[in-house]
Amino acid sequence: MRFVLRFFGFLFSIGAIFFLIGAVGLAYGFWFFSKDLPDHAQLATYEPPVMTRVHASDGSLIAEYARERRLYVPIEAIPKLVKVAFLSAEDKNFYKHPGIDPEGIVRAVLANIRSGGRREQGASTITQQVAKNFLVGNERSYERKIREALIALRMESTFSKDKILELYLNEIYLGLGNYGVAASALNYFGKSLHELTIAEAAYLAALPKAPNNYHPFRQRQAAIDRRNWVIGRMLENGYITKEQAEAARKEPLDVTPRVVSPNSIASGYFAEGVRRDIAERYGEEKLYEGGLLIRATLDPKMQAMARKALVDGLVRFDEARGWRGAQQKLNLTGREWGLALAEVPAMGDVQPWRLAVVLEVSGGRARIGLQPKKEASGQLSSDRETGFVAAEGVKWTRRSVEKALSVGDVVYVEPIDGKQGQYRLRQVPEISGAIVAMDPQTGRVHAMVGGFSFDQSEFNRAIQAMRQPGSAFKPIVYATALDNGYTPSSQIMDAPFVLDMGPGQAAWAPSNYDGKSAGLRTLRYGIEHSKNLMTVRLANEIGMPVITEYARRFGVYDDMLPLLSMSLGAGETTVMRMTAAYSMFVNGGRRIKPTLIDQIQDRNGRTIYRHDDRKCDTCDAEAWDGGAPPKLTETREQVLDPLTAYQITSILEGVVQRGTAQSVKVVGKPLAGKTGTTNDAKDVWFVGFSPDLAVGVFLGYDQPKSLGNAATAGQYAAPVFRDFMQMALKDKPATPFRVPPGIKLIRVNASTGTRAGGDGRGTILEAFKPGQAPPEYYAPQEEVPQAEYSPAPPEMMPRRAVGASPGGLY
Repeated sequence: MRFVLRFFGFLFSIGAIFFLIGAVGLAYGFWFFSKDLPDHAQLATYEPPVMTRVHASDGSLIAEYARERRLYVPIEAIPKLVKVAFLSAEDKNFYKHPGIDPEGIVRAVLANIRSGGRREQGASTITQQVAKNFLVGNERSYERKIREALIALRMESTFSKDKILELYLNEIYLGLGNYGVAASALNYFGKSLHELTIAEAAYLAALPKAPNNYHPFRQRQAAIDRRNWVIGRMLENGYITKEQAEAARKEPLDVTPRVVSPNSIASGYFAEGVRRDIAERYGEEKLYEGGLLIRATLDPKMQAMARKALVDGLVRFDEARGWRGAQQKLNLTGREWGLALAEVPAMGDVQPWRLAVVLEVSGGRARIGLQPKKEASGQLSSDRETGFVAAEGVKWTRRSVEKALSVGDVVYVEPIDGKQGQYRLRQVPEISGAIVAMDPQTGRVHAMVGGFSFDQSEFNRAIQAMRQPGSAFKPIVYATALDNGYTPSSQIMDAPFVLDMGPGQAAWAPSNYDGKSAGLRTLRYGIEHSKNLMTVRLANEIGMPVITEYARRFGVYDDMLPLLSMSLGAGETTVMRMTAAYSMFVNGGRRIKPTLIDQIQDRNGRTIYRHDDRKCDTCDAEAWDGGAPPKLTETREQVLDPLTAYQITSILEGVVQRGTAQSVKVVGKPLAGKTGTTNDAKDVWFVGFSPDLAVGVFLGYDQPKSLGNAATAGQYAAPVFRDFMQMALKDKPATPFRVPPGIKLIRVNASTGTRAGGDGRGTILEAFKPGQAPPEYYAPQEEVPQAEYSPAPPEMMPRRAVGASPGGLY
């Protein structure tokens, strides 16, 4: 008996020793692996990278910017179906275990043994996966697994289960560039989380382990099998019924990757402008990871109108100069034409134009094959579309089909309305240009097109191209005069003007576009007929330093040189700046700042930027007291007298009615504006407005060269403005320009500006300020004087860009 007791005592002692050794070993191991563990508490304030989204003014999505496509969704907003799908696939005991799951480990080992050694099922809990993804990393080692388990245990004691699940469902990578369940639902199926079916939720839950192994197109059958396995686990765990499971397994795997592209509404230039703005304000990291919600000022309908008007204008000019030939030529011998044509890069923002290859030319027409489209999987479609180009489609080339096209030519074509299968030959214009449309009251840019195609060239000619505005600058000169004592009926001599440049230098002698002089004329006449000589004389009278200050106020130039040539628009500025300057005429002379962005919210919905910063002090009243509605406090700077602003608006209205832009009259609505053609017609402009919409148009070659000896803005730029306004104002009432209090409308002789007689013929209503009145009579015009020489002080010496040759700026 004593021997037995001693034996058990010996065993107990040995056991105690081994227990102590094990305990010490475990304690040491715990200390060793825990001593430099990452601080899991940082997860409480963790903010994963979230994509920035840009919405148009109507709410439609136009662009997304992200390094990881992720939308962060709180756990309360994730539907139960999505949660149970992931719990069934990854960790069915998640809400029961303390961070590690012994039962799951045993189950995974048995499942993997039954599968012949293949890793059918993992043993990591969702908590461990969060620890791995956020804190530990993906290193394959036992040490990493131990550290992962220790952090998981600590996390469970710090965070709620829902918080851990929230982190997991928003962080995981689910293939095709998508992170988190919300972005994946949207980009795989085009649905919000609440719209997912059982089969769709199960497919997403099948992806965390190895997204590429269950690719919806390359590994389609494996993806369906894995999805059905998840559906089976959901049934086994009691989350769905047998009938629901059977129906879900029969559901096809319809994945349509969502592509968000500004090309859908031809807004590439606009979206890039927003991207640059955000990057400058907040930096690249905030742009691509900050989850900003940006409400842009873009009006998608107006954007489409602007692009059509500009493209039509560019094509109209380009086609008048003839056919230049095919984009390139393909050798189709022994090659399937669809595969060959698919290799040719095509611009994605020139719809309805399509890239095509000529397959056959005979009988006065060419059979063409259109570039095949791509399937949702990104693979080339097996469908082939063909059509033909007949004589009507090449009429503009002034050639026959046989002379214009040959087999293998790669060309752009456009379908002819009402004629199935028939196409019109197109060519990408060499000339470029820009158009901007903005709200003149706020500076909100409704539309901006910076060239023929953003895919062709990302250079934005609306905001990046510095070009001479020519006579489009003249209204700034005349506004300066009207703001400093002149009236629309004030008279200026339209006669030769020569600036003496000093000993040894040729004199500067500007001239009118038509080479003629009209004698003594009114300020209104000078703008309506774009008289260079009158403008230079007026600038000389009031002084270029004053005009320089007004140009700065209007934002046309930051620091314009006070040279007389500048009065004719010899400086360089942008379409955006000119459009904003004209907006200040129609809005009563208040400064506006052009903007592409209305509002920016951070990832938490807090507004961090609002373009309209005006305050409403009485908008928070608890109830209406029966009085007048609250008004916003006006904070914008007054850069021009409101009465002066109306006077120049009225004169610019005359440019459309009687002057150089009469082609715009067909719009049939109150419009005002000014043409601008530079020396040698290298740039043509039209900037104008209705009471509620300001528009700037520019056409010219990127490498400046003449558009033609007889080219004018009225011929090329004004029609683009006209076409756009016809579309934009089609359903708008013919609202007249607002007349500010204090303006007196007096009928005057349209030719002389004198008070009108009784018959009323040849008269107009002219705008005068208080204390102003038209002259009662017109002094008989004397013979037009010969060239008048003026000595040139240094600040008046013109830039050589203007030149001394006839033609000048128009």
